[in-house]
Amino acid sequence: MGNVGKYIVVFVLLGWLGPMGAALGAGNLSVTAFYGSWKGAGEAHSPGDHFAMTARDLDVRIEPKGPGFSVAWTTVTYPGGEQSTAKIKRKSSTLDFVPSGKPGVFKAARTGDPFAGEAYAWARIKGQTLTVYLLNIDEEGAYVIQSYDRTLTGFAMELTFARTRDDEPERTARGKLIKTAD
Repeated sequence: MGNVGKYIVVFVLLGWLGPMGAALGAGNLSVTAFYGSWKGAGEAHSPGDHFAMTARDLDVRIEPKGPGFSVAWTTVTYPGGEQSTAKIKRKSSTLDFVPSGKPGVFKAARTGDPFAGEAYAWARIKGQTLTVYLLNIDEEGAYVIQSYDRTLTGFAMELTFARTRDDEPERTARGKLIKTAD
């Protein structure tokens, strides 16, 4: 291929990738960029010996709901990284969010009382990342905060999860998901 052919390929690729790169690089994304069904896998780590590493399958569905949006997620964990173990656990959660009045910040449509063992939840979009926060207060008055960062990276979504109790990390998880449906 001659130099002219190489330049044509580069311009075609830039024309195709340019709008996507501009969308991902220009300020905060709209929540609509996250809409769809996403599936993937990851693993979690805990600082202690108990449950030191767990493999996990990840499913996330983000869709419009009323004036806001809904995030539903399911995590299937495989303690010790073994998918054949009888200790497989499945956990599903759904949260609905509405605009808070602040740009890129959303409050849970129904939020719980952290002192009653229920989570107080909110979400925000910063750049290409949609973060969902859950705050709880344990029976001793310590706070427990969980954060789920869902970052769009081209055609994939990267998940970073962290659970912290009184500034001490308890668990982290990372995963990668691909979009399976709009």
